[in-house]
Amino acid sequence: MVSPALSLLLLLGCLAAGSGTLAQDESQPTTSDETVVAGGTVELKCKVEDPDDSSLQWSNPAQQTLYFGEKRALRDNRIQLVKSTPNELTISISNVVLADEGEYTCSIFTMPVRTAKALVTVLGIPQNPQIFGYEMPIREAEMARLTCRSSGSKPAAQLRWKKGNKELHVEAPEVMEDANGKTFTVTSRVAFPVTKEDNDVEVTCTVAHESLQNSERSTTQKLQVYFKPTARIEPTPPYAREGEKLRLHCEVQGNPVPQEFLWTKEGSDLPLQTSSNPLLIFPFLNKTDSGTYICTATSTMGSGIAKYNLAITDPTPLYSTYRTTYHIVIGAVISVIVFLLFSLLIVLARYLIRHKGTYLTHEAKGSDDAPDADTAIINAEGGQASGDDKKEYFI
Repeated sequence: MVSPALSLLLLLGCLAAGSGTLAQDESQPTTSDETVVAGGTVELKCKVEDPDDSSLQWSNPAQQTLYFGEKRALRDNRIQLVKSTPNELTISISNVVLADEGEYTCSIFTMPVRTAKALVTVLGIPQNPQIFGYEMPIREAEMARLTCRSSGSKPAAQLRWKKGNKELHVEAPEVMEDANGKTFTVTSRVAFPVTKEDNDVEVTCTVAHESLQNSERSTTQKLQVYFKPTARIEPTPPYAREGEKLRLHCEVQGNPVPQEFLWTKEGSDLPLQTSSNPLLIFPFLNKTDSGTYICTATSTMGSGIAKYNLAITDPTPLYSTYRTTYHIVIGAVISVIVFLLFSLLIVLARYLIRHKGTYLTHEAKGSDDAPDADTAIINAEGGQASGDDKKEYFI
C-alpha cells in the first residue's frame, strides 16, 4: 500500500515535469515550409513565444549563418532582413535559384539550444515546348508522327496534345533528369492517320506546370496534307443559248493544286484542250456544241474528273416572246388612237348637225298644211299676191 507521503511526492513530481514541458514549448521556435518559383522571392519567418533573453538565428542548408538577430552574417545581397524582434526573425531571399532549395534552420541559443527546420522547395519553370518530326507534307491516309519536348521543369511537367479543338489521347510521357540533377526533360509522342480535312489544321502541344501559376505554354504545328483532287464544272452564264458566249470553269480542290487540265467531249477521240488553264471557252454557241464535256484535273496525287451536259437552247422562243409583247403594245396604242379619232368624228358630226338648220321661202308658206298639190300651189300663189317682198326665215 502506497503511503500518503509517497503519493504527494509523485504528484509534485508530475506537476514539475508538466511545468518544465510548458516552459520548453514556449522557448521552441516555429517555422513553415515554403515553395517558390525559380527567379521569385521567398520569406522565411521564425517565431518564439519566450526567447529567454536569447537571439534568433537563420542558417542555410550548408549551415552558414545568414542572420543572427539583426546582424547580417553572409554577404549575399539577395538575402535581406525583413523583421527582427526578440520574438521574431524574418528574412527574404530574392532571385531564387534551384541551388537555394533545401532545409533552412532557425535556432535560439537557450540551454539547451532549440532549432526548427523550414524546407524551401524551388520550382523549375519548364521551357516552351518544341515539336519535332514534321518535315514535309503528309499524304492522305498516312500516319502523322510528332514529338513534343520541354526541358527545365521541376517537378516534371505535363504535356497535352490537341488537333484543332480536339484533344488527342497519348501514352505516358518519357521523363529524363537534366544534367544539373534537379530539373527534368519531358517528351511526349503522338501518332494519328491524316485525312484531307486535316490540311491546314494546327496541332498544338501544351505544357502545364504549377510554376506557371494557372497559365500555359504551347507551340503549334500546321499540317500540310497532300490529297487527290476533286473537280466540278461551273458554267457562265448558267443557261446556254445558241449564238451566245459560254465559259466552262473546272473548279478543283486538291493539294498540291492541279496544274494540268484536260478537256474532252464524249464521243470524240481527240482532246479539246490540254493546258494549265481550267477554262474552256465557246465564243459563239451553235447546236453542234451540245453534248457532255469532261474535265480531268491532274496533280501528283492523282486525277479528279467532272462532267457537264451542255444543252443549247433555241433562241427563237425568246425572240417570239419579244415580238408578241411588241405587237401587243403596238396594237394597244393603235386601238387607243382609233378610238380617239372615232370619238372626235362623232363630236364633230353632232356639232355640224346642230348648226346646219332648215330654210323655208315665203313662197312656200302654207304649202305644208295643204291637202294636195293643187291646193298647195294655190296657197303659195295667194301668198305671193298678198306680200310685198320675198322674205326668208330661219327656223
